[in-house]
Amino acid sequence: MTANKLPQNNFNLNGLSREQVFESRKINGQNKLEYKKENVFLDVLKRIIKEPMVILLLVASCIYFVSGKTGDAIFLSSAILLVSIISLYQDSRSRNALEKLKDLTQPKCKVIRDGKITEIKSEELVMGDSLMVEEGSSINADGIIVHSNDFSVDESILTGESLAVYKDSEKEDHLIFKGTTVASGLAIATITAIGNQTRLGKIGKSIESIKEEKTPLELQINNFVKKMVIIGAFVFIIVWAINYVHSYDILDSLLKALTLAMSILPEEIPFAFTSYMALGAWRLMKMGIVVKQMKTVETLGSSTVICTDKTGTITENKMSLAKFFIQSTNTISIPEDPFTNEGKGLIRLAMFASEPIPFDPMEVALHATYSKSISEDERPLYKMIHEYPLEGKPPMMTHVFEDRSGKRIIAAKGAPEALMKICSLTAQEKQNIENTITSLTIDGYRVLGVAEAKYTGNTFPQNQTEFPFNFKGIVAFYDPPKKNIQSVLEGFYKAGITVKIVTGDYAATTSSIAKQVGFKGYETTITGDELMKLSDEEFKCFQKR
Repeated sequence: MTANKLPQNNFNLNGLSREQVFESRKINGQNKLEYKKENVFLDVLKRIIKEPMVILLLVASCIYFVSGKTGDAIFLSSAILLVSIISLYQDSRSRNALEKLKDLTQPKCKVIRDGKITEIKSEELVMGDSLMVEEGSSINADGIIVHSNDFSVDESILTGESLAVYKDSEKEDHLIFKGTTVASGLAIATITAIGNQTRLGKIGKSIESIKEEKTPLELQINNFVKKMVIIGAFVFIIVWAINYVHSYDILDSLLKALTLAMSILPEEIPFAFTSYMALGAWRLMKMGIVVKQMKTVETLGSSTVICTDKTGTITENKMSLAKFFIQSTNTISIPEDPFTNEGKGLIRLAMFASEPIPFDPMEVALHATYSKSISEDERPLYKMIHEYPLEGKPPMMTHVFEDRSGKRIIAAKGAPEALMKICSLTAQEKQNIENTITSLTIDGYRVLGVAEAKYTGNTFPQNQTEFPFNFKGIVAFYDPPKKNIQSVLEGFYKAGITVKIVTGDYAATTSSIAKQVGFKGYETTITGDELMKLSDEEFKCFQKR
């Protein structure tokens, strides 16, 4: 019997119709940040005129005109014109390339329109749209939450606060803002502000007058050029004075001194620097790496240590249920084996402890396994009547489902250690569970504990830990490493760049995956708490490992 599938959109939201989208866009415009436009031609022209090389050429050209050497004057004037044309052409090409890159990097978002979930470009969002955001995605406009599941947002770009903020439609804090990132969960929000009307857009308008600072490398190069200009000016005065003493010809002495000074001054270094940065960006683009700003090339070139996450960066973030441990029988099974009643019960509980519409890769894997292993799909029969979001340290979450007859399912999943604390287990059972966790994580699996509770009251506990839970087992997932990650790491090592993995997963799981991809120093691990306790000297020593 084929299991029933959940509908694509069961939020009971139809969103805007095509006509409403058109009307809203006509009234409020597109979801784009509009800032004051500058005259590109005049900006480039001003920059060219300020260059020492161009100033010297202009002075020399004027002297040649005054002295009657028209041919030399025209030659120098042609050089100035050539430099200007090349600069304008190069700047135009760079701007056109960046505009094309903006199209390539245009973020996408999901909206509900005409009752269907549709993916669109972020600039196509309109006021009143029903925007769907999920873990890891960037929020593209301001809005009010109308539905959410375990939803938290990283708002550090606006508030500076590093900790994620939990939001819900029923809480006082039920707003989302453009530019922030979803830390966990899923939410549907009605768009209330787009473009410059968003909070981020208003901040952007207020800081338009702030000038962009130069990078450390740009400052070093400009400082070097200025020093060479001073040396060139000093040489110019000496050569002019010596020539004048010997010839008493002011113009001839001036031209000879200028010629020598121009041969000393490295005015072309800024041009060369910009050109090489552009070439670097072009080479990266040819390799399939999109660079929004040329300064990114400089940043990459000066990097000595790269910190990376594991899930989705080193691994594919495509979870599959690989093994599961059944507490009652103290056995480890694999999905390929025939499912026992205990195994089906564990998968059923783990699925109900997940979101009804899964967005996390592990929850997607649990729903998929449930569909394959259970002949009669119970999901349409049950409705979630209460939920406890992911919380605690270690974290856990609980869902309470009930059918029309009043039959309940209270399922929890999370870090096995969190569930072990609140379940009645003997010392031997705890030891068996810990041994299982160790054996699974050493092999590179990510593990989740599963527990069940029986509760008949209608007033639910304030905290999920107050339920009388029974530990049912562990589900283990495998997230395979990316196929090209080993060559990427080797490229970093050849460039002299140290790579560190920063993750919230088990150290044994991380070490196993790191070993599989040839990661240097995979045997050395440290927890966040241990890292915070290190002194400056100890931290420097740890960096070199």
